[in-house]
Amino acid sequence: MTDFRKSVVYQIYPKSFYDTNGDGLGDLRGVIEKLDYIKELGVDYIWLTPFYISPQRDNGYDIADYYHVDPRYGTMEDFEELAAEAKKRGIRLMLDMVFNHTSTEHEWFQKALQGDPKYKDYYIFKKGKEPGVPPTNWESKFGGNAWEYVEDLDEYYLHLFDVTQADLNWENPQVRKEVQEIIKFWIGKGAGGFRFDVVNLISKGEFKDDYEGDGRRFYTDGPKIHEYLRELNEATFGTDAELVTVGEMSSTTLENCYHYAGEDGKELSMVFSFHHLKVDFMGNEKWVIVPFDFQKLKDIIFDWQVKMAEHKAWNAVFWCNHDQPRVVSRFGNVKNYWKESAKMLGTVVHCLRGTPYIYQGEELGMTNPGFTRIEQYKDVESRNHFRILQEKGLSEENAYQILQIHSRDNSRTPMQWDETKNAGFTTGDPWIEVTKNHSYINAKAELEDPDSIFQHYKKLVQLRKDYDIIAYGDIEPLDQKNPSVFAYRRTYQGEEMYVINNFYGKEVTWKADKDLTEFCVLLSNYQDTMIHGNQVTLRPYESIVLHKK
Repeated sequence: MTDFRKSVVYQIYPKSFYDTNGDGLGDLRGVIEKLDYIKELGVDYIWLTPFYISPQRDNGYDIADYYHVDPRYGTMEDFEELAAEAKKRGIRLMLDMVFNHTSTEHEWFQKALQGDPKYKDYYIFKKGKEPGVPPTNWESKFGGNAWEYVEDLDEYYLHLFDVTQADLNWENPQVRKEVQEIIKFWIGKGAGGFRFDVVNLISKGEFKDDYEGDGRRFYTDGPKIHEYLRELNEATFGTDAELVTVGEMSSTTLENCYHYAGEDGKELSMVFSFHHLKVDFMGNEKWVIVPFDFQKLKDIIFDWQVKMAEHKAWNAVFWCNHDQPRVVSRFGNVKNYWKESAKMLGTVVHCLRGTPYIYQGEELGMTNPGFTRIEQYKDVESRNHFRILQEKGLSEENAYQILQIHSRDNSRTPMQWDETKNAGFTTGDPWIEVTKNHSYINAKAELEDPDSIFQHYKKLVQLRKDYDIIAYGDIEPLDQKNPSVFAYRRTYQGEEMYVINNFYGKEVTWKADKDLTEFCVLLSNYQDTMIHGNQVTLRPYESIVLHKK
């Protein structure tokens, strides 16, 4: 049986992974063709972002039909072949499920618009407070009010995201039944697990104005969320211990996550939380330029690590996904220490307590593209905020600087397979431009280089399989107030491991509470580690994993 605690998940954004038919969009056949590459990395699961029928207003997270493969990605036969070929290589597929909302093109919503009472109750329709005034002042996460008026019905529907993403009404047992059927269908097609998009938003609380914020406190970790997840678990994936699940938890709390990802397994296997990826925000405001707060980054990660362990709950640990900028551009140093900082960042995450997720291209050290024209951006959130930032009085140049740091498109540029035109991603015109540095940052070059970032990630994946201390050990933060070092200790059945990382470009000396010369070096991103008694000299972005039986 696969133990998700010893597993590593590789996230694929199919649209940008590999294109086999030259239309400029990645497809499921592209994933099939690259399975040996993924096998070489050593991962256990592939998480595929949505490939279902969708108008693609939010890159597939606006689903119009949960049961069919969008023709731009291929066919159901392609999916079945992918599941079978992955299984042959010991890899299972984790499918992305979006159940907070559907596309407004979904037939349920179309019937709701025609006034069908059954389907109207699948969504959240409300009367305005008075003519022209929405039911509440909640804000959409993509900007603007979260309610959209429908003239024919003289009512508003709730959309916490894009106006074409209508929120489902989970209070309706029929909706919950529909969701269960969808999961059962994909289990039948060979799915080995599920990732649930913004799943902690499905239970709405009171519908009233928020005078202290944007409304999120009324719909985040709502009153019936644990009840809904337990019901879903019992009816579907909970019947098979092999099925692994992860919930994406938007603005969640630790206390809720103890239950979402508790050891009893009554809700989900593990959770994603994003607090550590807001350390370069201003409060909750993403569209700003501020240096990342290293102390806050450590405090948040360690707080979650320690408290989730105390409550026997499980984290998904990660830096990157399709909604986050490239981590080496964000917390590393692309200019002077690209390779060292990318390896260091990988080590930090992979030796933590939790299941690590690698986002396509992260294992190559792919960077943000640095786009300079709004036409290069495809993401609805980025385009909206480019306009909003200028309406707020920022110059176009400043707005671009912010997008270059925070846009979701930073991680959506095509996977860099080789140094040829379009990075070997497509023979056609890619749907979004390729990052210029693919001439030297690409899979072909890194597979041939024994010192590459890819090889380092491959070793990290293998370490988790070889050393139970990484999967099952306790974690203890070390020297937490150190201004440049991210260090922690893992312990398990008499074994001990130190993970010591210099987060900056200056050499620093770090002291442990014991003699480190008795430890062996399991992994480092420099050739020779400098240990003298209890002291370690760390060069720029140096990362060391020490182990003692």
